[in-house]
Amino acid sequence: MTDLPTVSLALDDQLCFKLYAASRAVTRAYKPMLDQLGLTYPQYVVMLVLWEWHEVAPAQPTVKALGERLMLDSGTLTPLLKRLEQLKWVRRQRSARDEREVHLSLSDAGVHLRDQAHGLKTRLLCDSGIDLNQADALRHGLDQLLGQIRDLSSSAPTGPAGP
Repeated sequence: MTDLPTVSLALDDQLCFKLYAASRAVTRAYKPMLDQLGLTYPQYVVMLVLWEWHEVAPAQPTVKALGERLMLDSGTLTPLLKRLEQLKWVRRQRSARDEREVHLSLSDAGVHLRDQAHGLKTRLLCDSGIDLNQADALRHGLDQLLGQIRDLSSSAPTGPAGP
């Protein structure tokens, strides 16, 4: 059996806490800018994906595909989409061939909102003092971490461990 290194349990030594704290800090930093647009951060993330898909292929994506892309279940996604629909930025439509499938599309107002949101990332980077190279390196590292964690969780056994 290989001896594992001793790992500190101090909060500031935990990667999971640093990721959690950074996520909350970024969300807080976006809040004043998103308030001006009438969006919450989770709604903004939904809109980012819909804007991306609209630009690449204006075909109507599904709620299921959006949930997979954002790693959100329908119980979390449905209220977000319902609110975006009330704001007249998103349209939801049940598929004629399969009522379980719900298609999404951007309204003209939803497409126009992208123009208003366009500079948010740059503004946040400028305000925080993080340069583009630092941000790209951090994003690359997080992509690697996310991929490794996904691989780990998909290969992990389910259910209780044996004796």
